[in-house]
Amino acid sequence: MNSSKQVAQWRVAAASVCGTSHIKNDQLCQDAHHWHVLPNNVLLIAVADGAGCANLGKVGAVIATQTAIEYISQRKDIATIITDDILLRELLHEAMINAKTALEKEAQAGKYELSDLATTLIIVVATPKLAAVAQIGDGLAVSRDSTGKLQALTIPHRGEYVNETIFLTSCEAVTTTQLQILRHNIVNIGVLTDGLQMLALNMLVQEPHQPFFLPLFDFVAKVKDHRLAKEQLTSFLSSRKIIERTDDDLTLVLAAFSN
Repeated sequence: MNSSKQVAQWRVAAASVCGTSHIKNDQLCQDAHHWHVLPNNVLLIAVADGAGCANLGKVGAVIATQTAIEYISQRKDIATIITDDILLRELLHEAMINAKTALEKEAQAGKYELSDLATTLIIVVATPKLAAVAQIGDGLAVSRDSTGKLQALTIPHRGEYVNETIFLTSCEAVTTTQLQILRHNIVNIGVLTDGLQMLALNMLVQEPHQPFFLPLFDFVAKVKDHRLAKEQLTSFLSSRKIIERTDDDLTLVLAAFSN
């Protein structure tokens, strides 16, 4: 769990668990997540799913999430950036480029193929008035506004074949990045990897599944202890009703803003 000088209004619960198929094959969880709260209620979230076919997918996911959050956190002009859509898009674009560059440096230093570090990446910048997302690959980012409306901020990118997607390490990654900015009264943010997509998203209409998200958003709104919340969320992701429907690695980051 990552925390900073937590602003009281944002409550966050986050967890990654190893899928049952990976456990059976003695594989590590390939997912990673990282979050951070900046002053003035600016919430940063990054979620990544290392490619199962990549030898170092977990390493790639960890590097990508940490690099993206650290890059944005170090920007001294973040208060100005979040007021301007053009600047915000540039920030998200640069965060993606920095994450990819970090993977390239890791591959060079370790004498790996870049594809060994293949991973997806979702980056979220949120305030009580804003939700901005950049995404490469599959997974999902969702917001809930003060009227109760749930909205998919991005949609999972699918390739020509089942379970095929674009990874941050691919040549076309940055040019195919999904970017979305929503300016509204933001109450909740949810970000997840593709292991939960079939439970969390109505694929036919590309809309969030309310019975999945609403109880979870109610849960995170009451969070007081992040470590306890992580344990509870881990138990949920490892529960029979979840693992009976998916055997993939699972990551879920939930946030609630309340006065």
